[in-house]
Order: sequence, then C-alpha cells, then structure tokens
Amino acid sequence: MSKLWFESALLPHGWIQGVRITSGAEGLIERIEEGIAPAAGDERHVIGVPGLPNVHSHAFQRGLAGLTERRGPTGDSFWTWRDLMYRFVERVDPQGVEAIAALAYAEMLEGGLTHVGEFHYLHHDRGGVAFSNPGELATRIAAAAEQTGIGLTLLPTFYAHSGFGGAEPTVRQRRFINDVDSFARIVEASRIAVRHLPGATVGIAPHSLRAVTPDELTAIVPLAQGEAIHIHIAEQTKEVDDCIAWSGRRPIEWLLEAQPIDEQWCLVHATHATDAEVRAMAVRGTIVGLCPITEANLGDGVFPAPLFLRLNGRFGIGSDSNILLDGAEELRILEYSQRLALRARNVLAAEEGSTGRSLLEGALSGGARALHSALGSGARGPRTGALRAGASADIVSLNAEHPALAERSGDEILDSWIFAAGRAVVDCVWRAGVKVVINGRHHRRDALLGRYRDTLKELLA
Repeated sequence: MSKLWFESALLPHGWIQGVRITSGAEGLIERIEEGIAPAAGDERHVIGVPGLPNVHSHAFQRGLAGLTERRGPTGDSFWTWRDLMYRFVERVDPQGVEAIAALAYAEMLEGGLTHVGEFHYLHHDRGGVAFSNPGELATRIAAAAEQTGIGLTLLPTFYAHSGFGGAEPTVRQRRFINDVDSFARIVEASRIAVRHLPGATVGIAPHSLRAVTPDELTAIVPLAQGEAIHIHIAEQTKEVDDCIAWSGRRPIEWLLEAQPIDEQWCLVHATHATDAEVRAMAVRGTIVGLCPITEANLGDGVFPAPLFLRLNGRFGIGSDSNILLDGAEELRILEYSQRLALRARNVLAAEEGSTGRSLLEGALSGGARALHSALGSGARGPRTGALRAGASADIVSLNAEHPALAERSGDEILDSWIFAAGRAVVDCVWRAGVKVVINGRHHRRDALLGRYRDTLKELLA
C-alpha cells in the first residue's frame, strides 16, 4: 500500500488542499482524504495532478525524430515524409522495435503521459516475411510497456491496401499488410501478449480508409469485442480529394454513413472536417484524437476545435510520430494552432475560465474514454483520466520550486505548466501506484538509453 500526501491536488471537483491518496496492490486508488495534515509514513509532495492519456502513438517512429527536417528538391509534404519513414522501417528488427518503444515510453512518462494507445501496424519481419508467432512485434511492444511501467492500450492495425478502392500495396508497405484472417490471428496474439500487464487492453485500428475496403472494415469491426476502435481519417487534403474521387463522399462523411460510429470510436486527426461532420461526430459521442505536435510537423492543418467543443465534443491528445514527447506541449500547440488560425487568444477556454484547466480536463476525459472503451461510464468507470477512488493511481507531481510555478496556485499552476514550462516541471510520476519517474528522470533511463543508442547505431550505419 502506498500513501502520497499533497499540499495541493487537482481532484474531479477542483483544487483541494491537504490531500492523501492511498493506492493498493492492484495499482488502483483505494481512498482519497481531503483537508488533512500529513502523517508519518506519507510520501510528501507539493502539487499533484492526474497523469495524461496518450491516445495515439507509433512508437517505432521515435527513432526517426529529427531525421526528416531537410527540404527535398521538389518541396516536402506528408507524402515525402512517409517515404522516408518507409525506408527507416524496412531496417528495424524485433529487438530494435522493443528498444525504440521502451525509450519512447520512458520519455512519455517523463513528460506526464501515463497511458498510451499504441497504434501498432508493424507486424511482419523485414522483407514482409510473417513471423511464426503472429504476435511477435506485439509482444515486443508489451515488453517495452512492462519495462517502463506505462499503461498500454494496444491497437493492432489492419492495413491491406495502398489506396482507396483496394489498390495493391506497395513493396515498402509489405511489413504492414494482412488479410482479414491473418489480422484476426494478430489480434488474438496481441491479447495474449498483454494479458499479464495490469490494466492493459486490446482494441483494433483499421489504418485508414485508404488501407481498408468497405467489406474488410465491416469484417474486422467485431474483432474489437467492445474495446476501442481507432482510425486515421481526413488528415491530409489529398486524402479527402482521393476519397471523393473514389466514393463521392468525404472520408468522415463516408465513415459516418457506412458504420455505426459512436463513443467506441476514436477518429485520429479529423483535420479536414466540415462543420456538418463536426456536428455529427459530437452528436454521436465520437472521440477525436488530436496530435498537435505531429500535425504541425507534417503540415496537416488545424482541426476546427472551437465548434467541436461548443457542441460538447470530446477529444484526446496523442504523440503520433513521437518527434517530441511532452503532454503539456501537445496541449500548448493545440491552443496555439487555434490562436494562429483565428487570430484570437484563449480560444479553447471555457467561458471566463482557465485555458490550461479546460485543455487538461478535456484531454483527461476524452483520452480516458478513447483508451478504455469497454469500461465506458459503467460501474467501475474509466481507469485513467482523474484522481478518484477506483481509478488507476496515475499521478504526476509538479516541481513547485521551478520558476515557472513561483507563487502560482490553483489553475495558475496548470496555465504555467502548459504555457510556460512543459515537461521541465514534471518531478515524479506514479503509474498504477508505482513510482517510475523521480526528479524528472525515468528510473531505468540509463539502461533504456544504452539499448536505444545501440539500436540506432546499427539502423543508421
């Protein structure tokens, strides 16, 4: 049993002074006491906030971060970036996947992200050869999560085609490609891979409407077994144009007509959504997975968040290509992108409220739902997303001695964390009650970094 005492902590009903959080052997919060003094045996900290869910990650892409920031002879776009990513992925082996993912997950925890939705589409060996164990690389992802302690929602990804209408996959996509039957085996193997991890779940992820036919999409949806379903959609204008040419419908429009889209689904990016599509997503309770750092890095565009939030739409944040791992930075770029587009300030704040508080609470609520679809709002409730009894003890302490937090209290702490400091103020992190980050560093960072360096030395030789 662990007992943490905070001078000030953010609970679902607001900032409370003098908070003791007790967690048990299963990693869940057993009891929260308010307005009390610290006692002998309490581990004492000044500021406590919930850990952030990360709804969308491609862990292996962390090894590519910073290597694509060079202009080509004909200009650059998402599609030229994808070409470079394909070249990188052709070389990585299972040990490399595990080493890169492990460091990425440790860095997520250091940045206040305590549970990750791993959109896992690298399934086969180099050259596209199937492993004897269809869950070989899923097992590597699970091992990386176990080594670091991060919470895991594994989303094995169905990828069968290179374009709309069932176009043949390219040679460079061969490590991703499956048919419905082989994908079903990967999903089952993924469930075996994570079954020993506390709080881990397995959903599914049709990669995109480019990569799956309508019949294949209908066939794989039941494989989710009530868990989360995530899909990339409407990220790029070319994708929208190609979908219209194929179907006469925009991607989100087509999906809303073709599938019973609801709160089980997370539509990742949804960058180029019309007002009508935004309204439909909000009405259905669909989560939108926003990845502001990656969307800015790839030049995707800006999701129409103000309308979505006015309609009580729910969103989560994701690190996607993992070019920079910082939960506060994702929230900051989300708000700043709206400010630049609309030439206004505090765009995503609730009326006369803190922008930081609105951003954090939105990401906690939507992210929890996106990563734990089967739990929903039932008796147990989501295991991530808030400090409450029965939830996972995913807790972040902030360093009150950092100059960005000097003389701050209440929501000023959140505004200063998100807009003035970022990961630099993350002090300690507990995931499922286990302390995994101390003084801003993951407790296994040195060993994980050594393996990562060895992997990159081989990959980039």
